[in-house]
Amino acid sequence: MKPLNKPYSLFSSLWSSSSYYSVLILVFVVPFFVISVLVCTSGSSSWTWRFGNKILETDYSSSRAVSTRSRPSQVLEASEAHHINSSSSSKPNETTTHLLPHQIGEKQEMVWNDQGLGADEVNVTSASAVTIKRYSRLEKLEANLAGVRASIREAARVRNLTSTHEDPDYVPKGPIYRNANAFHRSYLEMERLFKIYVYEEGDPPIFHNGPCKSIYSTEGRFIHEMEMDNNIYKTTDPDEALVYFLPFSVVMLVQYLYAADSHNTDSIGRAVIDYVNVISDKHPFWNRSLGADHFMLSCHDWGPRTSSYVPHLYHKSIRVLCNANTSEGFNPSKDASFPEIHLRTGEIKGLVGGLSPSRRSILAFFAGRLHGHIRYLLLNEWKEKDQDVQVYDQLPHGVSYELMLKKSRFCLCPSGYEVASPRVVEAIYAECIPVLISDSYVPPFSDVLDWKSFSVQIQVEDIPNIKTILMGISQSQYLRMHRRVKQVQRHFVVNGPSKRFDVFNMIVHSIWLRRLNIRIEDQVE
Repeated sequence: MKPLNKPYSLFSSLWSSSSYYSVLILVFVVPFFVISVLVCTSGSSSWTWRFGNKILETDYSSSRAVSTRSRPSQVLEASEAHHINSSSSSKPNETTTHLLPHQIGEKQEMVWNDQGLGADEVNVTSASAVTIKRYSRLEKLEANLAGVRASIREAARVRNLTSTHEDPDYVPKGPIYRNANAFHRSYLEMERLFKIYVYEEGDPPIFHNGPCKSIYSTEGRFIHEMEMDNNIYKTTDPDEALVYFLPFSVVMLVQYLYAADSHNTDSIGRAVIDYVNVISDKHPFWNRSLGADHFMLSCHDWGPRTSSYVPHLYHKSIRVLCNANTSEGFNPSKDASFPEIHLRTGEIKGLVGGLSPSRRSILAFFAGRLHGHIRYLLLNEWKEKDQDVQVYDQLPHGVSYELMLKKSRFCLCPSGYEVASPRVVEAIYAECIPVLISDSYVPPFSDVLDWKSFSVQIQVEDIPNIKTILMGISQSQYLRMHRRVKQVQRHFVVNGPSKRFDVFNMIVHSIWLRRLNIRIEDQVE
């Protein structure tokens, strides 16, 4: 019996009209081709930027526009990452433009060349469509910062003692810096990009005001400098700002709200709580970051306590504090140490200078009241007991404090009730080697400056050995340290108006570095 041939007749025309291989092509290749087209239509590849070995964690992929081809010379390294995108986007920041096949390359090139840092991303989703993602202003700012981080890391690879960057005013060099080239690169990027928005809410004298003479003078001077219209960092557009300044003065809060001898600071805390509530209700920026891109500044001992009334201010915000005590919650990765400078009359001229090393007859000097246990130990051990180590709780009548600093080789800077002391900057001004005696203190600008190169740090338990330690420093080593103290002076000098690399700009740079440590994202609706 012959087999049924109806199934055979179904393909008889194919067998008869073409070869065996043609049928294979139609049966297997054509379906494969159709499936491939469908897959290609629903998928695409995009570029993700790497900085060294770390991929950015944000939705925007780089600090530069993403293209289907990588640029030939980049500090950054590109790596391809595949993900699924719809050919038509429902995201609010994306638009889909349909192009003819020969226009796709032209469109990509236009977007690449039209935008620099933080440009729009182009995703080729088919042979006839290009998806362009529109980034928010914040995403573009963050993309810029990603590029800055990469450039600083690149600069840090240069281990020379002198910066390789040109500068008409000053080129950082020498062992006073942890890395002169990285610092200089960071400083130049700060001048180019860093913008600070000062909240306008609040009235003087508590807000937008501060003391410009007294032991708390740096607090007031920073606030006044920050408010000046010619300040290159200040912006009136909050959307272009990278950080936001809460312009209250803790010194003024204490002066006007604290009841003397009450030991109750709740009135100060309520004022700060109310202020944060006002700016968070009126502006979106505090809630967007929970305060992480906001900063406060205080040289008062109660600065840390004041910030504790607002948990996010204490734990997340950048706190610029003279009382930089790690045992009391100071976090060097997000908080910045603030130099304490005592401007007794408010005058800022004529503060720098001292005698030459050969004319300094006193080995070590200190004069100060009995504040805290460290000073108690120092005075108990050395007060009026040695002509080489001259320690006083009160100077004899007619003896000049400033002249004693300038006649001494080493100036003792013990902590008082709190860790910071104005004697550190006073010693630097007098070209006297600072001797830091403290527990848990983070000196100002420690991210940039190598304090061991121009100061001596003595543990509290070594107070009885001060003379032995200082006598053990050779003459050549002392002369090197003396030269370095003179070099580092520029970073602690107060100018009006401020000058590049001076104390105001160094404080701003400390804030800039803390902003580089975080990444802010838009709120999800």
